[in-house]
Order: sequence, then C-alpha cells, then structure tokens
Amino acid sequence: MGSLLEPGSAPAATEQQSGTSWAEMAGKAAAAAAAIHLKPVAEVRDTTGQLVLLDLTAAAFFDVDNTMMIGASIFHFARGLAARKFFGISDLAGFAWQQLKFRVGGRENQQGIQNHRDHALSFVTGRSVSELVELGEEIYDELMVDRIWAGTKALADMHLDAGQRVWLVTATPVELASIIARRLGLTGALGTVAESVDGKYTGRLVGEVLHGPAKAHAVRALAVQQGLDLRRCAAYSDSVNDVPMLSAVGTAVAVNPDSELRDIARARGWEIRDFRTGRKAARIGVPSVLGAGAVAGAVAAGLAYRRRS
Repeated sequence: MGSLLEPGSAPAATEQQSGTSWAEMAGKAAAAAAAIHLKPVAEVRDTTGQLVLLDLTAAAFFDVDNTMMIGASIFHFARGLAARKFFGISDLAGFAWQQLKFRVGGRENQQGIQNHRDHALSFVTGRSVSELVELGEEIYDELMVDRIWAGTKALADMHLDAGQRVWLVTATPVELASIIARRLGLTGALGTVAESVDGKYTGRLVGEVLHGPAKAHAVRALAVQQGLDLRRCAAYSDSVNDVPMLSAVGTAVAVNPDSELRDIARARGWEIRDFRTGRKAARIGVPSVLGAGAVAGAVAAGLAYRRRS
C-alpha cells in the first residue's frame, strides 16, 4: 500500500549536491520518500480475491494528471484548500499561473525551472505536514474520487492481478500522491518532496518538482532500491514531458496523449489508449483546468461545495 511521510520526515536540502542535477536530486528524494513506510508484502490477491504469485522484478508506473485522474490533482487540492479558506482567490490565482506556465511550457529554461522550484509549494509554507495530510484525505473524497479514469484504473489493476507492483509518478506532492495511491489500492507513489523541519513545511523542495527528466530519475532510483528490471516494467502517461520516463522502461503506453506524445508513440510503436470519449486532446488537460478564466470559477465552485456540505 502507499505510505505517507511522517511530519518532519522530509530531509532538508537547501544546497545542490556537487555533480548532481536538481532533477536527479528530486528523483532520488522521491524514491527515498516512497520507501519510508513501505512494508514487505507477504501475499497479493487479485481483484477477485484469488491469491497470485508475486512478480518481484516487474512493475508499472502511472502518471496521475490526465492519465489516472481527469485534470490536475494539485489544482483540485488547491481548490479544496481555498474552499476551507486556507488561502484567498489571489493566492490561488498566483499558484494557478505558476502551474500553467510550468506545465504548459514543459521545456522551460533553467531559470524558469528554478523559479518554479522556489515557488511551487510556497502556499503551504509554515503549515504542518500532518494538517495537509488530513486535508488531503478529505479533499480526495470531495473532489478527486469521481475523477479517476476507469480505463486507466483497469490497466493498473491488470498489473496488480499479475502480482506486479504499481506506482504513481507525479509532480504532485508525495503526501497527496500517496493518498491517491492508497485509495486506489496501488503500491505507492513517487511525488515531489517538500522540505519540512519540525513537522512544518519550509516552502522549499528537495531537488525540484518531479517533472520531465526527474520522473525518469525517480523510476530508475526506485528500480535499484526495489530490485526491478526496467526492461520488464511498463509506464503510462498522457504528456510529451514524460517521454524520458516512458523511454526508461520496456513497455511504454500513451494514455489520453497530447498531440506531441501521440506522434512520438506512433513513430516508436508505443501502444495508445484514449479514454476521452468525444473529446479532443487539445481541449483537455492542465491548460483547460488552469486557464486564467477558470481560476475564479474554481474557487467559487469550491466555496459553493463547502456551503452545500
């Protein structure tokens, strides 16, 4: 099952290690965080309850946003926090703008990536890790549980039924990613690791946001840690930004792919799965969720939801 970081357990990392990129630091931190409470599994049962043999060298890695879940998990989380008056509309607007620039731009210059790293989780600075975990549980039930792609979940269950481990790999903070993984019955999650001191977030990250090449580093680090043969592993994503992760495994599958990833998948012979009935790739994903005009509406919707509850 997925595991959550205990308050204060994220290591401090204010200086970049010599010879190590921010992306590599993020990947190693994600793999370390994922294993903190991971317990050995004595047996695995499939979705029918039948005992299955463990396949210890194969695993599957799933992106979250628009692959496992409709929309951006971190934005759903931010909406839930705004509904609880955790911050105001202007704070959410600023957060959404930073996410939009980073995720839509994809391949930003190093200065842009550093700016995003410095501000990605500034909205939780000084808050306790345990508080955010508790709120994450509530917000998952309110805003995320009904946004899981049934087709993608079925793919994950297929791997579980084969006795393989299944991990989420996402830019979302590892605490939230672990909640999603646990609720879906998956093995665990590789996510962005936020620095915490004495159980409170500092607002800084360990490495950078787990995005693009950082995901590939995380998958490789976890493979070493867990004894996986990446040639026997599979990865699933919707975004061209995840080509490094998809290229790191033996089987790559484009799920609800953007146009660039669809082209690459076709050129490389990767399987394509699209569960967006009647929708075009250009009309779905983070840009549609985080468009400037949607920010105020998202806050209003969150507040309205709380009033109805």
